[in-house]
Amino acid sequence: MKRTRQFLVWISVVLVLSLGLTACGGKGGGSAAKELTVLDWAGYEVPEYRAEFVQQHPDVEVKFTFFADDAEGFAKSKSGFKSDLVHPCTNYWALYVQHGLVQPIDTSRLKYWSGIYPNLAKQGEFDGKQYFIPWDWGYESILVRSDKVKTIPTSWADLWNPEYAGHLSVIDAGENMYMITALSLGLDPWDVSPETVEIIRQKLLELKPNIMHYWADYTELNTLVAGGDIWVAGNAWNDAYTAMLAEGVPVEYVTPKEGRIAWVCGYGISSDIENVDLAYDYLNALMEPAANAQMATDFAYGPGNADSVPLMDQELVQLLELDDPSIIERAILQAPITDEMRQVYTDLWVEIKAAP
Repeated sequence: MKRTRQFLVWISVVLVLSLGLTACGGKGGGSAAKELTVLDWAGYEVPEYRAEFVQQHPDVEVKFTFFADDAEGFAKSKSGFKSDLVHPCTNYWALYVQHGLVQPIDTSRLKYWSGIYPNLAKQGEFDGKQYFIPWDWGYESILVRSDKVKTIPTSWADLWNPEYAGHLSVIDAGENMYMITALSLGLDPWDVSPETVEIIRQKLLELKPNIMHYWADYTELNTLVAGGDIWVAGNAWNDAYTAMLAEGVPVEYVTPKEGRIAWVCGYGISSDIENVDLAYDYLNALMEPAANAQMATDFAYGPGNADSVPLMDQELVQLLELDDPSIIERAILQAPITDEMRQVYTDLWVEIKAAP
C-alpha cells in the first residue's frame, strides 16, 4: 500500500515528547496513569496529528507499535497482540471484521463525521455497521523519468515495454503486483481462480527482464529515481511524485488508461479495548480538520475529512487534484481480500521473485 517520509524528521522529537507524556496520575489525582496503544504505520505518531487528544488528556500516554505493511499488522493483531486502535487499509478491513478483531463504531460519537467523504466511509461499513474511519488516502500509479524514456507509459501494460529493461522498479508486494498485472490484461484483479492465477504467473515472469529493483522503502525508491538508475517506478505513491518535483527531478505521474489504483487507510477500535472513551477521543482528534490537513500536507496524501482540504497547502491540493471530489471515484479502490486471496498473492509473489 503506502507510507513515507516525515517520520525521519520527527522521530527524535517524538521520542523526547513521548517520554514527557508519561503521566503521574489521573484527573482525580489518585488513579493510575492511563495508556492508549495504537498499532500503526511509522510516521503517524506526530503529536500534531492528535492535538485535541493531547490537550484533552495530558495524563494519557499514547504508545505506538509499528508495522511495515498490512500483512504484518494483521498478523500481529490475529496472533493476540493487544492494541486499542489499529490503522490498516481497505484491502484488510474485512479480515479484521471477519476475525472479530475490531468492534462497530458509533458514528454519533464522532464530532467530525459529517465531513468524511461518503464514498470512503462506505468502504469501512460491513453488514450495515461502521468499523473503520478513513483518515488517509492516495494513489498507486506509474512514476516516470521523462528525460530518460522515449515513450511515456499510458497503460499498466506498458511496464512490459522492453525499452525499460533493467530500469524498472516495482513494489515488493504480491497483492499489488497481481492487481496491476490483471489490469494490464483486462482481467478481474480479485479473481484468484487457478486459471487466472496461471495467466498472471506467466505474465509476471515476462516482466522480470525489465525489473532492476523491488522497492519496499520509499526513500530508497526516491534515491534511485533521482539518481537516474530507475526510469519507471511502478506502483509509486503520489507523495513520491511530489518529492521528486520538490528536488527538481523531471518526472511525470501517469494516469493509466485502466485507472490509478487508490488506497484508503483508516482507524478501527479493537474489540477487546478497555477504555473505549479514550478511543473515541483519539479518533475525534485525528479527524479534526486542521490535524487531518496537517497530515495530508506533510505526506502529500488525501485527507479523510473533506473539510481539511481548504486548510492544506493549496499548491499541493491543485497538483493532486484534491479539490475535485470525484478524483477518488475515478480510481480503482483496493478491495477487501480474504485469507485465501492473501495466501495466493503471497505464494505467487514468492515464486516470481525466486524465479531466474
